[in-house]
Amino acid sequence: MNDIAKKVDDYLEQKFNLGDEILDASLKNNFENNLPAHDVSPLQGQFLAIISRAMNAKRILEIGTLGGYSTIFFARALPKDGKIISLEIDAHHAKAAKENLEAAGQMQKCEIIIGEAKNSLAQLISKNEAPFDLIFIDADKPNNPIYLELALKLSHKGTLIIGDNVIRNGAIIEENSNDDKVIGIRKFFDMIEENKNLSATALQTIGIKGWDGFAMILVD
Repeated sequence: MNDIAKKVDDYLEQKFNLGDEILDASLKNNFENNLPAHDVSPLQGQFLAIISRAMNAKRILEIGTLGGYSTIFFARALPKDGKIISLEIDAHHAKAAKENLEAAGQMQKCEIIIGEAKNSLAQLISKNEAPFDLIFIDADKPNNPIYLELALKLSHKGTLIIGDNVIRNGAIIEENSNDDKVIGIRKFFDMIEENKNLSATALQTIGIKGWDGFAMILVD
């Protein structure tokens, strides 16, 4: 199945003209800097960019920068006066991301904040940072509940919050899991279920990134 899924992804990437020297160069730079290969796929990146454009997002918050691969997709989707703030705990990762964003000609729209995401989020809240139109949560999964709680304080009615990697090869249905990532995501889902001011769905995905999925939460 994984081999077929990869071939399908390759076919779709070709059909939708997703080959991109700048994005390929960013992945090469990430590899040369020994960053983990946790980036979204090209199809997933384009999915996020299309959602951003469709909702006319002007302010985006990304929790988890890594090497800035998804950040490039978001930045390209923003209007000229748009802005993305991306949070990254690892200074080495942030340096690679800045190199990639500079090479992509998108750094002028981006601000990368280095530090623990929960602390950076708290600082944004304390500074009365303007709310975001789209928030992408793609960092350490055990802290997803904290990220959601804080992200809601940086949202407005109509903000779309997207959580990545929420299916975990189906492990998400394991009630007694000892995996801290699964536990974090299940608590994340519990919070969504209990909040009457949120409308949500989740989509399973399969492709070159394996079996996983996105959660999509709309602030009502």
